[in-house]
Amino acid sequence: MALYVQKYGGTSVGTIERIEAVADKLKTFHEQGHQLVVAVSAMSGETNRLISLAKGISDSPSPREMDVLVSTGEQVTIALLAMALDKRGIHARSFTGWQVGIKTDNAFMKARIEDIETSKMREVLDAGGICIVAGFQGIDGDNNITTLGRGGSDTTGVALAAALKADECQIYTDVDGVYTTDPRVVPAARRMDKVTFEEMLEMASLGSKVLQIRSVEFAGKYKVPLRVLSSFKEGNGTLITTEETSSVENPVISGIAFNRDEAKVTVKGVPDVPGVASRILVPVSAANIEVDMIIQNVSDDGSTDFTFTVHRNDYKKALKILSELATELNAKSVSGTDDICKVSMVGVGMRSHAGVASKMFETLANESVNILAITTSEIKISVVIEEKYLELAVRALHTAFGLDAEVTEEQ
Repeated sequence: MALYVQKYGGTSVGTIERIEAVADKLKTFHEQGHQLVVAVSAMSGETNRLISLAKGISDSPSPREMDVLVSTGEQVTIALLAMALDKRGIHARSFTGWQVGIKTDNAFMKARIEDIETSKMREVLDAGGICIVAGFQGIDGDNNITTLGRGGSDTTGVALAAALKADECQIYTDVDGVYTTDPRVVPAARRMDKVTFEEMLEMASLGSKVLQIRSVEFAGKYKVPLRVLSSFKEGNGTLITTEETSSVENPVISGIAFNRDEAKVTVKGVPDVPGVASRILVPVSAANIEVDMIIQNVSDDGSTDFTFTVHRNDYKKALKILSELATELNAKSVSGTDDICKVSMVGVGMRSHAGVASKMFETLANESVNILAITTSEIKISVVIEEKYLELAVRALHTAFGLDAEVTEEQ
């Protein structure tokens, strides 16, 4: 008998029929003798509907009232799922975030979990029941309802598993695991049986949308075994675990992530003197714009060209800020483009294998793909390229590093 925390996303509970299917799945686990705590999202599309209602009232609604509003979506789902289990003769108890005792800070719409009370859940589990907990929400020190930000139900699931010391946290979604890259771009992409927390965190931050970044951070911090599974078909999914318990001989590259939401800004011909980088980046940071990759080229005439990348949504704002500062910076020009993308290779195997970068660059050169920027860490290499070459680059690298699925392998 094991204690599992299972999380079901919006598509998994998007209709009454799908809620009934989840109840059938839970019934099977329950009959096998397992203890179950289930975190659920709002039904697919419900959170967006609630946000649109708020926007119909105000262009800038109070964050506190927004949390009161959007948290109701999960309340609907937990009640319906508890009813479905009751119909199947299984004792189930639904809990909102505040009822179960999920304590957070007071950052409305992006709160962080600080503590979880487990006694109420233990009572239900000890009585042979199933706990159904609203994901995405909690309560602050002043008894205000808070929400964890979009995708926060993943974090709820992992946090519950950590608090309960569950055997595994299982994330049920509309995909059957974590793939070497997006199968829509590379049909030969294959599902990974196992991946490390470190690799998954890099892939999530670099564009892989399977799991919310905070949930992976939480799982890694508290060593919660995390498994991604499909709500709609059977399979073992992908286990996300510590490096020590993963395969002894890790592949050099585990996966390839990419992000289309990139843009770059270049400040040309600024004096190459101490402090020039801060004079460029501090105004950008003050506007709450996150800078990613940075390149600085020095010329023979004592000037430097400074290039950095930002999220595409921040591109126009960053360009405007620096264009207005061009004279003050003594820059020759400020320019940019938003037709770029980032392609990243991730793998803990890089630690013990040389030549990964050179092979990556050679592969892209053979496809006539020009690299605009490069950044590396111990387990990843990221390059910026023109967006029109994204699919070509990802497919070429996927093949070059032996990630393609065998022809006979079931997809």
